[in-house]
Amino acid sequence: MYGLGRLPGVAGVALLAAGLATLAAFVAWALHAPQPVLDITLFRANRVFALSNLAALVHYSATFAVGFLLSLRLQYVDGLTSQAAGMLLAVQPLVQTGISPFAGRLSDRVDSRVVASAGMGLTAVALALLGCLGAATSQAFVLACLTLLGAGLGLFASPNTNAVMASVERHFYGVASAILATMRLVGQMLSIGLAALVLALFVGHEPMVPARHAPFLAALRAAFFGFSVLCAAGTLASLARGQTATAGGRQP
Repeated sequence: MYGLGRLPGVAGVALLAAGLATLAAFVAWALHAPQPVLDITLFRANRVFALSNLAALVHYSATFAVGFLLSLRLQYVDGLTSQAAGMLLAVQPLVQTGISPFAGRLSDRVDSRVVASAGMGLTAVALALLGCLGAATSQAFVLACLTLLGAGLGLFASPNTNAVMASVERHFYGVASAILATMRLVGQMLSIGLAALVLALFVGHEPMVPARHAPFLAALRAAFFGFSVLCAAGTLASLARGQTATAGGRQP
C-alpha cells in the first residue's frame, strides 16, 4: 500500500514488488499449513464462494475511495466547508441503509447472484457518471450520483453475503464470515491506495491551490472511470459464479 503512493518512483516499484512477493509467500505457506489462519483451499474447491468473495473485493476496491475523492472536490473546487461536504456525502450511506434490508429479504427469495450483480451494475453506472464531473458540474448531479451509488451498494452487500454464507457448510460459517470481512477491508484499503496512486500521477505532491484544480479534476475523472471499469468486470465475475442458494436453501 505504501508502494502505491510512491509510484512511479523506484522506491514505489520496489515496495510494491516486495509486498506482492510477501503475499505470494503467505499464500504458499497457507496452502501447506495444517491449521492456516486463512483457509485458501475454500477458494479452490468452492466456485460460488471464491467468486462471491472476489466480487466483494472488487466492489469495495471500486467504491470506498469515492467519499475521499469527492470530499476533496467539494471542498477545494466547490468551496464547501468540511461540514457541508460531509452532509452531502451522507446521502450515499443513508440510501444504502434504507435499501439493504429490502435487498436482504429479496435475496432470500431470488437468486442472490442476480440481486448482487444488479447492485454492482448500478454501482458501475454511478461511477461512470461521476467520471463526467467537471469544474462547473452542479451539486444536484453529485447528489443524484451518490443516490444511485447508495442504491447499488445496498443491493450488493446483503445478497452477496447471503451467497457466501449459503455456499459453505455450517462448520465453515465462522471462517467464511472472517474471509468475507477480510475481502471487504482489503478492498477498502486497496481503493484508497489506487486513489493515492492516481493523485500522485496527475497532481503529484503539490498543494491543492486553484492552479492545480485542472489536473486534480483530471485525476478524479480517471479514477472514477477506472473504478467503473473495475466494477463492470466485477459484475461479470458475480454473474459467472453460477446458481447460488437462498437462505432457505443453505447447506446443512
